[in-house]
Order: sequence, then C-alpha cells, then structure tokens
Amino acid sequence: MGEPIVSLKKVNKFFGSNHVIKDMDLDINEGEFLTLLGPSGCGKTTILRMIAGFEDATNGVIEVQGERVEEKEAYERDVNTVFQSYALFPHMTVYDNIAYGLTVKKVPKDQIRERVKEMLELVQLMGFEGRKPDMMSGGQKQRVAIARALINNPKVLLLDEPLGALDLQLRKQMQIELKRLQKLLNITFVYVTHDQEEAMTMSDRIAVMNAGVIEHLASPSEIYNQPKTRFVANFIGESNIFTGEVKKMEDHIAEIKVEQGNVKMELSGFEQGEQIHVCVRPEVMKYSKTPIDGFSLEGTVKNVIFVGAQYRTLVTMDNGYDVKINRVKHDNDLKEGDRIYLYWDLEDATGIKAQEVEA
Repeated sequence: MGEPIVSLKKVNKFFGSNHVIKDMDLDINEGEFLTLLGPSGCGKTTILRMIAGFEDATNGVIEVQGERVEEKEAYERDVNTVFQSYALFPHMTVYDNIAYGLTVKKVPKDQIRERVKEMLELVQLMGFEGRKPDMMSGGQKQRVAIARALINNPKVLLLDEPLGALDLQLRKQMQIELKRLQKLLNITFVYVTHDQEEAMTMSDRIAVMNAGVIEHLASPSEIYNQPKTRFVANFIGESNIFTGEVKKMEDHIAEIKVEQGNVKMELSGFEQGEQIHVCVRPEVMKYSKTPIDGFSLEGTVKNVIFVGAQYRTLVTMDNGYDVKINRVKHDNDLKEGDRIYLYWDLEDATGIKAQEVEA
C-alpha cells in the first residue's frame, strides 16, 4: 500500500436537519480495494458521491492525490464511477459506450480504437463491440460499464453497489472478476455495498459504517475476529454476545460475571469492575455434557437444523437467552431437549467495551 490517494478530513454532510455524515476522517491508500459497508441509510453512498463530486460536503476537506477537490466539478476529478444501474447509452453500441469518454475528449480515432480493444480484452468482451446494451445480460452490461470507466485511466474507481442487480451466481462470478481487475491494474477501488460476504470476499480493508460514522476500519479478518463494537459484531456474520462485568484479571486471563453465568477469556485493555460485552462466534462455541472449569453457562437445546455442510444448533439459556452453535456435519451429537454446558477456548472470545457500543 502507498500513501493515501483519497482523504476525508472532518467531513460533515447535512440534508436539511438530517446529519448523515458526522466528522468523517478517512484515508484511502493508493492501490487498495476499500469497501464502505453498512445498512441502508448509514451514509456510505453519500461518501462515494462526495468523493465523485456529485454531492457537496457541508463542511470539511476532501483530497484526491493531496489536492483539495471540494470546489472542483465531477469531470475535473481524476475519479470515475460505476453504478448499479449500469448507466449505459441504450442507442449506442458497446464500442461507442466504452469509447464515450475518449470521444468527448476528442482523442484521435486510432488511439480510441486501440484503447477500446484493450478494454474489451480486459473485461473479456471481445466480439461484443457491435452489440447494443439491450442484447446483453446483466453481467455483460456491468462489464461494459466497468470498461467505460477504466478507459479514462482513473486514479480511483468508485463503485456504488455495482452487482446489486445481478443474480447470486453471477454476482459471485463478478466479485472474482472485479478483484482480478483491481489487482491487475493496481487502481484504487472504493466499493459501496450492504452485502457483508461481498465485502469480505474482495476487500483489502473494510470500513463498517453505522449512522454516519465509521465504527471499525480494518482488514476483513480483523473485523470478523476482533470486532470493535457490538454493532460490528452483529452486522458481520453471526455472534453470541454476553454482557457482564470483569470480576478478576490475572496474567491476561479474565473471570467475568455475565447475565447467564460465569465465563473466562483472554483479555487486555480492561480493568477489574469494568463493564464488558463478550463476543463469541457460533463456530467456536463449544459444549459439554458436564461442567467446565471457569464456566457456568447451562442451557437446553432448542433445535438442531442441518444446513448442508453444518449443523446449526440453538441453545436456550436458563435466563431465556438463545445461543447459536455451528458445527460441521460429522461433528454433532445433540438433540432437542439435551441439557448442556457451553464454553470456548479462552483465546476465541473478544471483549468489547460497553460504553463504545450504545450509540
């Protein structure tokens, strides 16, 4: 990764009285695939539109390659955007759609021809140059839209839910294709999606957004394995979250009293008496028919569901809280009504500070 190619510094955006982006600080590195991930209405598309120049920030600084761009028009910024709707010209051929940006700039026709050929090869659409958009599938149209954006050699490619209109199988194929293109060209991709699997598959880093702020910015593995907030833990994958208080700390091993009983975990950055949320992923949750030292989580198996490669088990604790366990299909001996004790390897739980997750 290089130096930041895009920077947002204390950026705010209001729509009327609605504060949609709140004091946003974000550095996007040159050559990285960064995804803005979050639920509808969290502000991720607004950030993309402000970088592109389609939306003005209320205040703050936006830089591209170290140069402030708030006063620049969209066409003056060295970025291009790919939309979910493709935004192709229906009356134009694939060739003319891809060539459009260079044609407007009055680039010589022989140079345009060579660049369009390169783009068609890049997105694997050789032989399609004479077709109109209505003669193509959704995946092919999106490839044309990507080629049209890339032909201008942008420093940054902004992608606003570009695969949202595609069916599941085609979407997975295009995820692989987009990552291939990004690595091949070494262009900075800034990608917007609400689909966590899409983000985890393609991204170098993910910015998880909620209500106009970034709650966690990190690699996919770090966000999954060490979520910073309860929102991130719940939004990315499945989680079991136990709320309680640190009762004892010794050699980075914490004894914690949660609402459902007593638990233990590896922990740092917390003090005795501090409130904590303990996050445990379903795939690392373990169970026993007999008590486990340091744990007193006891419950009743509510149901066991076979889902292809694994069993999903729901265990109702004595206080009514449901705990999820995911086990591979050859490793399950539970049935409804069984009484079991739950525990985990001490390094498999994540501690989240309670005061950081209540927004």
